Amino acid sequence: MEIQELIKSSPLRVFEESIGGGLGRGNLGVLVSRHGVGKTACLVHLATDKLFRGEQVIHVSFSGNVEHVINWYKEVFNEISEIKGIDDASKIYNDILANRVVMNFSQETVSIDKVLSSLETLVKHGSFKADTILFDGYKLTSANLGDVRKIKAFAQKLNVEVWFSVSPVRKDVVYNEFGIPDTMGPYIDIVDLLIGLRMDEKENKVDMTLVKEHKNKMIKELSVSLDPKTMLISK
Repeated sequence: MEIQELIKSSPLRVFEESIGGGLGRGNLGVLVSRHGVGKTACLVHLATDKLFRGEQVIHVSFSGNVEHVINWYKEVFNEISEIKGIDDASKIYNDILANRVVMNFSQETVSIDKVLSSLETLVKHGSFKADTILFDGYKLTSANLGDVRKIKAFAQKLNVEVWFSVSPVRKDVVYNEFGIPDTMGPYIDIVDLLIGLRMDEKENKVDMTLVKEHKNKMIKELSVSLDPKTMLISK
């Protein structure tokens, strides 16, 4: 399959349509769930689709394991390649990697100001004009509200999309039926898109529910879900 055909037929087009056309530059999107549901894989699938389209992506890991992130990209690409039959897959993979940078920070020891300063230096002075930045494993629900507002201002200043994958830190968190923890409450007004992921054991899939779409708070089951076998977004 040719890349343009793959982009056009990707379930990410359905995903974008389900969230009002996409996240959009200057905005914050959040994927939230319990641990182990598949948020990082979902984030990597979103990023890989952008790489196929020639966009530049910075993946910021707060997990301390960059190799784990790199392996996720390999796994996601290999799954897509196997399902879609990508022509000259090895060359395509090497080509898209030129548009991806993986960085690693510790949320506990590095201030958000230093993280954002490093990102701005890379974008403005490192010849890497990022379109999307992923905050993977950032402990959003325990972050200072001021820090989250700084990230929002940063996204607007650099005109980039920022996506988060979030798992609550505390063990006593209460989740609603859509996989949204109660600790997410204080941050809802700052983020632009909020999507809850919840494992449906009966249907053997991960449901994705849109809880906030820009100015509108809503409950909307998306037209896509996460396949627990491939860990890809699927129709």
